[in-house]
Amino acid sequence: MKKMLICGANGFIGRNLVGHFASTYNIRAVDQIRTNCHPGDCPENVEWIVTDLRNASEVARVIDGVDVILHYAATTTGAADIVSKPYIHVTDNAVMTSLLLREAFEQGIEHFIMPSCTIMYQSSDSPVREADFDESTGILPKYFGAGNTKVYLEKMCEFFAGFGRTKHTVLRQSNIYGPHDKYDLKKGHVFGATVVKVMEAEKEVIVWGTGEEERDLLHVNDLVTCVEAALEKQETPYELVNVGLGESISISNLVQSIVTASGKNLQIKYDETKPTIKTKLAVDITKAKEVLKWHPQISLDSGIKNTLSWYKENIK
Repeated sequence: MKKMLICGANGFIGRNLVGHFASTYNIRAVDQIRTNCHPGDCPENVEWIVTDLRNASEVARVIDGVDVILHYAATTTGAADIVSKPYIHVTDNAVMTSLLLREAFEQGIEHFIMPSCTIMYQSSDSPVREADFDESTGILPKYFGAGNTKVYLEKMCEFFAGFGRTKHTVLRQSNIYGPHDKYDLKKGHVFGATVVKVMEAEKEVIVWGTGEEERDLLHVNDLVTCVEAALEKQETPYELVNVGLGESISISNLVQSIVTASGKNLQIKYDETKPTIKTKLAVDITKAKEVLKWHPQISLDSGIKNTLSWYKENIK
């Protein structure tokens, strides 16, 4: 089997990637911390390396001998830090990704897949296409640092794809949820944090803001199959594609859906003293369907039920 390097392998998406690809690739799993699974629970063909990808010599070491790189290592936190500590999502991510891209070129890696996100898109009443991002319009001020860092790294992938042998795929992902997410009120994204609120609540759930914001949510299993499709179907040196469910749901409706799926009798209250970013965003996934022959298989209702079942078995 070919060898696959999964960066950020102990993170939310990384752990799902390891579980999926261990049957078809020899895996080199890299993270700053070791997986919390017991050694006997990990497939035998998974080699774990604990290291810091901001170190150029370590990047060269972990890439040596691999065929494919899935770069899902990142410094990530929730929306509160994007507003109050925007620098958290800038420096580390730019450094490690730049080093990985350069070394992938130097070693002639076959395929490099990198996640981006939808942070550069403006609010829209209809699903946005990849070409709808207009740099002259700019990025929302609250997302200036993280958004422009993502755009820079997308362009770096396109740059290296222009003269090397390595194929590059950039996936502009919507909000991903599912097993192994950060179920943490302070560090988790909206889905994971909401699940914690609902599952720990006895009488009521407090929602920050008005709940009007609408987001596109994709189950992590659908993201994993999109990564697989890119490895198998991409024919060009560089592709940038939206990856999402293709429709949005308001935070208020999301919370209600999670409460309903939990089977708990809870009141939902809104704390309007907390910040609200009143935007609506869903991604147009036409290009992913056409270029990668991929489309999501898991509805939001099914994904919520699946995730709550996993949470009950593994977290509580």
